[in-house]
Amino acid sequence: MSDSSVSFTHPWEEKLIGKIGTVTVGGTPRTSVEKYWDGDIPWMVSGDVHLKNIDDVPGRISEPGLRYSNATLVDPTSIAIALAGQGRTRGTVALVCCRLCTNQSVALVIGDSEIVNTPYLFYNLEFRYEELRSRSAGGGRAGLSKELIEQVPVPLPDITEQAKIAEVLATVDRAIRQTEALIAKYQRIMTGLMQDLLTFGIDKSGGLRSERTHSFQDSSFGRIPTEWDVVDLESITEFVTSGSRGWAKYYSDEGPVFLRIGNLTRNHINLRLDDIVCVNPPQSSEGNRTSVSAGDLLISITADLGIIGVIPVEFGEGYVNQHIALVRIPPAKANPRFVGWFLTSRGGQMQFEKLNESGAKAGLNLPTIKKLAIPVPKQNSEQERIVEILDSQTRQIRELHRQLSKLAALKAGLMQDLLTGKKSVTALLAPATQLRRRVS
Repeated sequence: MSDSSVSFTHPWEEKLIGKIGTVTVGGTPRTSVEKYWDGDIPWMVSGDVHLKNIDDVPGRISEPGLRYSNATLVDPTSIAIALAGQGRTRGTVALVCCRLCTNQSVALVIGDSEIVNTPYLFYNLEFRYEELRSRSAGGGRAGLSKELIEQVPVPLPDITEQAKIAEVLATVDRAIRQTEALIAKYQRIMTGLMQDLLTFGIDKSGGLRSERTHSFQDSSFGRIPTEWDVVDLESITEFVTSGSRGWAKYYSDEGPVFLRIGNLTRNHINLRLDDIVCVNPPQSSEGNRTSVSAGDLLISITADLGIIGVIPVEFGEGYVNQHIALVRIPPAKANPRFVGWFLTSRGGQMQFEKLNESGAKAGLNLPTIKKLAIPVPKQNSEQERIVEILDSQTRQIRELHRQLSKLAALKAGLMQDLLTGKKSVTALLAPATQLRRRVS
């Protein structure tokens, strides 16, 4: 790729950023001078670019800090480009909608409004993330600079078309942000539900118990309803086992699922099956021992301890590897999903954290797993009601994640079409308007 051209074909004239705008790179006040810090001036660092749409940043410097450093206040609207940073930060862009200054690892670009639409420039550079990284000094290993940014060419449709392209993409971005906000809201609700339901339980009328209206007792988990018992996991299980080593030789392109720690998640107790390994299992007692059934509780016992999963109904044939404990709980003794939800909750995870502190990071043995304490409602019907509420909340969050994935795919497709000129933006304006109405 030549430095004088973009990395894709398009039908438009190109101009360098340095010819269509100004690039400002910031600075850092001396950290040893206390009066330079914690003032009223927003001060942006490279990691802040991941906010994408910036109305404010956490960092603050003072007037003296601004005066005696290379930091420069820049008025909105501008585009921030991370010049350096760990991981995927370098080359990431953000739309800055407030007045702020930056450190030396961030460049702010203000375009000439008669030549370039600022939101269009933001989306163009966002689309070209990998290209920006490749333009770094030192073959992509060092970083970007003011001079390198000024030499980045930008395809320039008519200014009206630029605005229309930005309008379509901004509409999808708003839908993405609103969906992300809903996910965060429902996850906060989920955290509260788990704390309440797995501490107070549900009485016969379907309401949460409280010590004002119900009887409670002391336990190792604090005060719990008298309708609950604290039991060792072993007392409510049929058996506890774990997978064995050496199954790599049974890997196959198809067949039963071979469950690994990567198929478990801390977000809920359902399995993650987007990345699976299949096996043709041996016809032996070892294969039968590690075979899973619906309702089996899975616990990670090496590396990242205490990640929980429960085998769903109609899962089919599957096996666990040596990093997972398989716990079979007869429904007559306890609801396996209730036990799974408790072990995922704070009360369950505290037990794994204590085991970590005691030197169990290398792994948990099965006797230790059997001694995990579980507060269990005596009535299975109460366990089932609690599970139903938590599962329902999880389904809502999962559906929002599906919507978010669809929106992300829609945005990627639109960027590919609109920012390369493959499709005219005019035909998309009516659908974009409809989408904007739906998400507003």
